[in-house]
Amino acid sequence: MTETSVDGAVFSRHSGHEQVVFCQDEQSGLKAIIGIYSTALGPALGGTRFYPYASEADAIADVLALSKGMAYKNALAGLDHGGGKAVIIGDPDRDKTEALLRAYGRFVESLNGRYITACDVGTYVQDMDVVARECRFVTGRSPEHGGAGDSSILTAFGVFQGMRAAAEWLWGSPMLRGRRVGIAGVGKVGHHLVEHLLEDGAEVVITDINEQAIDRVRTRHPQVDVVTDTDALVRADIDVYAPCALGGALDDDTVPALTAKIVCGAANNQLAHAGIEKRLEDRGILYAPDYVVNSGGVIQVADEIHGFDFERAKKKVAGIYDTTLRIFRLAADEGVPPAVAADRLAERRMAEVGRLRGIYLPGQA
Repeated sequence: MTETSVDGAVFSRHSGHEQVVFCQDEQSGLKAIIGIYSTALGPALGGTRFYPYASEADAIADVLALSKGMAYKNALAGLDHGGGKAVIIGDPDRDKTEALLRAYGRFVESLNGRYITACDVGTYVQDMDVVARECRFVTGRSPEHGGAGDSSILTAFGVFQGMRAAAEWLWGSPMLRGRRVGIAGVGKVGHHLVEHLLEDGAEVVITDINEQAIDRVRTRHPQVDVVTDTDALVRADIDVYAPCALGGALDDDTVPALTAKIVCGAANNQLAHAGIEKRLEDRGILYAPDYVVNSGGVIQVADEIHGFDFERAKKKVAGIYDTTLRIFRLAADEGVPPAVAADRLAERRMAEVGRLRGIYLPGQA
């Protein structure tokens, strides 16, 4: 395991990280990067993404952005955890093996609790069970091994709560009945979100690059409409746009084409670059900050650390509704986009609570 200063061009865009660790095990094929943005509120908590990045620079950029996002997410979720994330470079369908996952677990263990991992894109509950054979600092495990199981269930529930709050703020009612919601990506989280919306009386239109994901939704809910791709969905006649795949969904091409009045989805890092939040504001589109509304999963896995209780975790996730409304109110009061207001609240908590670690406790290292 080695630490690096990271390519300056990449690192300069994501400054402020406490630690970036490169992990490699040639025999198993493991190439991983662990990013710890902040431990001001406690051990860094965030999932492991297994993805075939085109280059190491792309992987570095992703882990830096994701780990920073987790710090803000955990802060606004009210958790006593900092922000961290890991990426494994490779194709999970081809490269994932027991040996690779266990090698990765040993690298996480070597950080001695500074980073606690969980599932993300390309990793699943059964993978965390394998990682945990070499590591104590693993959440998102199966119920058979004392874990909480699939975190996508409460992630989707939280996104739905954020969407209800956005509807309340914009239209005066938290109901989505009669509204048309477009979901880009109906994988782990998106297909659960479909369920919540249909139960609430919404009309749903979906798209996904994976035909099997679409077929799974359509088999259970034939009333759901399908469009060919994300570009078509963005331009469709919808009230709410829910990006639920990879990041960067809101860019210079997408924002001008959007017909939706609300953007609220599960994807991380939806804003392609700084300034997009202002363009959304200028167009009269209400953006529910992604790391606020998609925090249900991390709330669930954080609860697991203390002995998982589903109803307790679900009650905390339901609070995303109030948190989202609080952000909209602060944004209106301070005359800034909701993304800026969310950042300010998160930074305030990290500073105010994080500084308490400067108060000496007997026995504290």
